[in-house]
Amino acid sequence: MERRKIHLEYLLNATSKNILWEAISTPTGLEGWFADRVLPADDKHVTFCWGKTERREAVIVGLRAYSFIRFHWVDAPREREYFELKMTNSELTNDFVLEITDFAAAEEADDACELWESQVETLRRNCGF
Repeated sequence: MERRKIHLEYLLNATSKNILWEAISTPTGLEGWFADRVLPADDKHVTFCWGKTERREAVIVGLRAYSFIRFHWVDAPREREYFELKMTNSELTNDFVLEITDFAAAEEADDACELWESQVETLRRNCGF
């Protein structure tokens, strides 16, 4: 099965790096737009929950404060796959850009992009971006 790397960028009308960083890197922040519940097991392991039955475990494989957080799904089909939430600052507008990197089966890539689009719209509404 062919896998595709997905890279998306969203310009956010956010000037507070603290608010954006909290939204992408803390359980409470991620619960506001990414998952219904985020349960940290320790400093590296996190369980994401959606609805009453869907759960996925991830390991934090990379982190730089106020820059990016990278997760690896424990059940990912390939060892090197991850999803990353990265914040950068646009020097031109002084707004932040949220960059998302993910992997999906080639035939599911469009659906994955639509799902990220929907989640980022929730992030915008909940954080006022």
